[in-house]
Amino acid sequence: MTENEVPLFLHLRREPFEYGLLPLPNLMFTDGTATLKGVREKLLQNSFTYTVNNNNHSSNNDDNNNDNGGEVSRSFSMRVNATGIAESLQLSEDHARVVIDTLASVLPEHGQGGGAADPLIHASYVDVDSIGADVSDLILFLFIQTYKKLVPRTHKDAASVADVWPSTSAFDGIFATLSPLQLMRSGRRFMPSQADEEAHQLSYVQKHLPNILGLLAEPSDNESADMQVLSSESFEHLGLLFHVRERGTEDRSLSQVAPFFANSDPDMPAVPVPVPQVLDWILEHICAASDNPLEKVLGGENGSPTVGDLDITKNDSCGSSSGCQSGAFPNGYNQQQKDAHLKLTFVEGVNKASVMKQPSNIEGSSVKVLNCHDSVIYILAPFNYATVNGCSDATILLGAVGKVAPYNTFYPDLEMHLAQVGVDRAVNLWDKPLALGMVDPHDSLSHPAGVSDVQAESATVLHPDQFLSFVIPKWFEVESKFQQTKDNPFILPNPYMAAQQQKYNSLEDTRGSLRNTQLDDSKKRELASAIHGHFKDWLYASGNIRQLYCLQSTELDSREID
Repeated sequence: MTENEVPLFLHLRREPFEYGLLPLPNLMFTDGTATLKGVREKLLQNSFTYTVNNNNHSSNNDDNNNDNGGEVSRSFSMRVNATGIAESLQLSEDHARVVIDTLASVLPEHGQGGGAADPLIHASYVDVDSIGADVSDLILFLFIQTYKKLVPRTHKDAASVADVWPSTSAFDGIFATLSPLQLMRSGRRFMPSQADEEAHQLSYVQKHLPNILGLLAEPSDNESADMQVLSSESFEHLGLLFHVRERGTEDRSLSQVAPFFANSDPDMPAVPVPVPQVLDWILEHICAASDNPLEKVLGGENGSPTVGDLDITKNDSCGSSSGCQSGAFPNGYNQQQKDAHLKLTFVEGVNKASVMKQPSNIEGSSVKVLNCHDSVIYILAPFNYATVNGCSDATILLGAVGKVAPYNTFYPDLEMHLAQVGVDRAVNLWDKPLALGMVDPHDSLSHPAGVSDVQAESATVLHPDQFLSFVIPKWFEVESKFQQTKDNPFILPNPYMAAQQQKYNSLEDTRGSLRNTQLDDSKKRELASAIHGHFKDWLYASGNIRQLYCLQSTELDSREID
């Protein structure tokens, strides 16, 4: 590489593989492209064109400038809605809607030529069906349903870590996990790391890339009738799998950097390119999501830290020796990747402790809470993606997570965080659980005979009398210039609202009775002592006393730092 050359890398996007896999049996295509080509034809038969009008002119090449008062019309062809997906894949419309919503959550934020993102990404709940999903994006999404997660390495004493974890569920196998007990016994070295998983994703794509390109290709118009080619528009759909990184530049679209499309005449359609040429170019530049070959090229091999290195820092859990001792990982740990495009936060291995995380000490838009046991974890920040896996006897409270709601709690910045990640408070389907199907086959672990036929248990709706609001400690609240959330922003259904009000009225009646009871001072002190005693007994019996000590200790530590 000469001094003037700018290295280019196609980083694999982790989102489709980590957040885009669905345990739906009708999405499992054992013969891969053979079936998907037929599915594509069915989807195209059910497709439509979505047109959006904007008063602001767009710079994209496919804009149509009309003489209607300066209004700009942009069309998105080959779209399919939940009804079309359900018919093509033999799914229920509810499951088809899950497919569309999941695809929308893992689509890239940039569009063709660096323009606007696909309109599905920011579509409101009521507009999703009229906008639909792009057929090419959907076909790629369906193909990667064949991906299997990396499994834990075998422990030399398998019998000692054979406790069942987790119990069979719809998502069993999506995440290769050990229980906290297994983790403590076996040691973390047997668990796949983030780098291991990303290398596994890269290997999968490298192996299947010819088939992936084949799904987007079309026959050539020239004399080579058996030659498949890829148009610039089809090539852009690979943005679901890759994003471009260049030294000293921001992300750019694929067609802007691919030499066979980059210099095309903007006023003329780009000439389609043979699939083998595209394949060779991608394989030459592809790398894992967190890999940073640029550092190696520029001398990273000499031991200097790379941009993609993980910064392992102490977690915000209790470090006190009284009642807060952890097992394998005394205080857990938090991993943060410093690269602006690759930020990922881990809260892992927290055992018998309490953790409070806020935006000031969290970087990135993704969080993973893994293998935590007998702990209380508060993560009060906005995220696009969140993973909670391998945890037991733990209370984990997440702030606003993209398109995931509602909540039975609140904190001062909740509404601001909801807006940041696009959670619509008007969409309230919490009492309409949807079972996705059988035990998930994305795991490469061998399930016992018959397990693959087990149907997932659907969630059950809690009785209104058992519903309680969760209270977050206020010790960490800080003054904000923004309007603060004073109550749960999600409206409860009437039976739950009535039950909550009844509990509140009963509490107020009890308080009133205590205040109005005619007691002398000694009896009042005796009553107060009895109430405090019972409360203290509850704190110890419930284990909440440890949370009290841990969070107070953390608060004191943060004040000392300030």
